[in-house]
Amino acid sequence: MTPTIVRHIKRADGDAIHALGDLGVATVHEAQGRTGLMRPYLRPIYAAARAAGSAVTVACQPGDNLMIHAALELCENGDVLVVTTTSESTDGMFGELLAVSARARGVVGLVIDAGVRDVADLTAMIFPVWAKAISAQGTVKATPGSVNVPVVCAGALVRPGDVIVGDADGVVIVPRASAADVARLGADRVAKEQKTRERLRRGELGLDFYGFRARLAELGVRYVDEIDEEGAGG
Repeated sequence: MTPTIVRHIKRADGDAIHALGDLGVATVHEAQGRTGLMRPYLRPIYAAARAAGSAVTVACQPGDNLMIHAALELCENGDVLVVTTTSESTDGMFGELLAVSARARGVVGLVIDAGVRDVADLTAMIFPVWAKAISAQGTVKATPGSVNVPVVCAGALVRPGDVIVGDADGVVIVPRASAADVARLGADRVAKEQKTRERLRRGELGLDFYGFRARLAELGVRYVDEIDEEGAGG
């Protein structure tokens, strides 16, 4: 693909982004049919990291962060940078100085399928980052790439403007066009889970109210009162 920078993208509705961020990764993932989850090797650099925003996508050559610099010009308040490389990389492609610049442009988080550096500084800034690796290995600025084109990051397809939700459970992508619907489904799921939580607190078993006893019977699972010395049920 010819190196390309797309200046203008459509972003998701702000209310939908906020709602998805409040729901969190696990609920959003379930609400949209268990899709959109990035691979679990992407971890937050500090446990309390949370972010939700529209994706500005960046495709870089490994060990070269030139296109991250180019992407920052196009960022708006509430965006999340999503960075991938054309082949596997663990180099520290993003650090404290880029975070200062990103924050000044309104960026609320970074998802990068490569390495980051200056982690103590990023944590002190409370700048949310999900990365493959932490590495002091520096980078060059010499090779072209692309900004705001569809990318695959940590096994997930991300289009510019898709909603990125990140927390301690990882990162999930919600297609821009379905953000409002997923937010609604997620809210319904939370309400249902609250009712389930109350039943569990009262001592009811999920085995009963989910109908799992019948499932066990269908699967041929038997109950016995004890196991004799030969291992047979009696």
